[in-house]
Order: sequence, then structure tokens, then C-alpha cells
Amino acid sequence: MEDDASPRPRGDAASHLAGEDLAPYSQSELAARIALLEAEIARVEKHRQAAAAHRDAAEALFGAKE
Repeated sequence: MEDDASPRPRGDAASHLAGEDLAPYSQSELAARIALLEAEIARVEKHRQAAAAHRDAAEALFGAKE
């Protein structure tokens, strides 16, 4: 598994969120949004770590891909 350095597709959720106007949101709505995003970051990080562990296990078994 190789790291993909290419840019994210324009239609992905992170790009959409990054461009959204935050002015209409209240303080409590922003706090809820931050909590949701932090939970999503934790979920993605957990998946990334699992994928890295899987790759490391495969490399240990079959050797590193050159």
C-alpha cells in the first residue's frame, strides 16, 4: 500500500467543509461541530493506524515492496 500524494477529489466531504461559511453558526453549534470533527479525526486516525499495522504485518511476512 503506497501513500497517495495526489490531491483529494474536489467533491469530498473535507473539501466541502473547509469551504463552508461558518458565520451563520452559533457558539454552541460551532462547539458541536468541533466535537463531531474531533470524533471523525479519531476514527480516521484509528483506521490509518490499523492500515499501517496491516501493511507492516504483510511486509514482515512477504518482505517490503520496492
